[in-house]
Amino acid sequence: MDLRIFTEPQQGADYDTLLAVAKATEDLGFDAFFRSDHYVRMGSGDGLPGPTDAWITLAGLARETKRIRLGTLMTAATFRLPGVLAIQVAQVDRMSGGRVELGLGAGWFEEEHKAYGIPFPEEKFARLEEQLEIITGLWGTETGRTFSYDGTFYQLTDSPALPKPARAKVPVLIGGHGAKRTPRLAARYADEFNIPFASLEDSERQFGRVRAAAEAAGRRADDLVYSNALVVCVGKDDTEVARRAAAIGREVEELKANGLAGSPGEVVDKIGRYGALGSSRIYLQVLDLDDLDHLELISSQVMSQLG
Repeated sequence: MDLRIFTEPQQGADYDTLLAVAKATEDLGFDAFFRSDHYVRMGSGDGLPGPTDAWITLAGLARETKRIRLGTLMTAATFRLPGVLAIQVAQVDRMSGGRVELGLGAGWFEEEHKAYGIPFPEEKFARLEEQLEIITGLWGTETGRTFSYDGTFYQLTDSPALPKPARAKVPVLIGGHGAKRTPRLAARYADEFNIPFASLEDSERQFGRVRAAAEAAGRRADDLVYSNALVVCVGKDDTEVARRAAAIGREVEELKANGLAGSPGEVVDKIGRYGALGSSRIYLQVLDLDDLDHLELISSQVMSQLG
């Protein structure tokens, strides 16, 4: 089971804080550092010092880390034109020596679009599908040839399809709870399918849909990686669990029901239950980015038991 650290910087974090978490992620043996792609805080609070851009952040981390993989859960397709995003991701992949992964979603948080003057179209899912076709098409175009695309929302004419990523293909993550269109998109474009904040039952159901869609599309279901994203709150004892839950404004029992919370043993057991459903990777949503002792505890007492 791969454990990855997943951050939500829009809740309040500057680049230096994210760098400290990313370096701890690397030093403590986690597989990857991922971040959300949002510009406005959710819930109460002021979100100070203000938003950080996902791909600018990852570009910096690409030069300041050496081993961990870097990516987004999820970049909003509404934030960037697909040609521009293909260039950005390919450049950061080269800056990192081939350690980048792209999680791409339709975009959903209307308030942040209004706050920063970003159009919030009605046809978000159809636009996402065109973006996936364009981005993967640009990366897959042979050097020296051009790429053109005539879609409903995007048109590209004789693009040089440059730069190329460091590898032949940047892994693409698609995720969500949708019963029909999401599995179909994952089957066509994804290297990994991620379901965020889902119960064991919902995960099993959605993984089954994606596996069936992959086979219907002529792929082996096991060609995809299946993963979960879950909030994490671990403590050596009940007092420490309660302290960490309070720090992120959550209740312990709610976290145990909906995330990975409790003692290291409790969390290892629950991760094992997700693994039994076919999940091979867990994104640990860490909400208190100043609590690096939390990461050390997870590394030494949870990850060490997973093999």
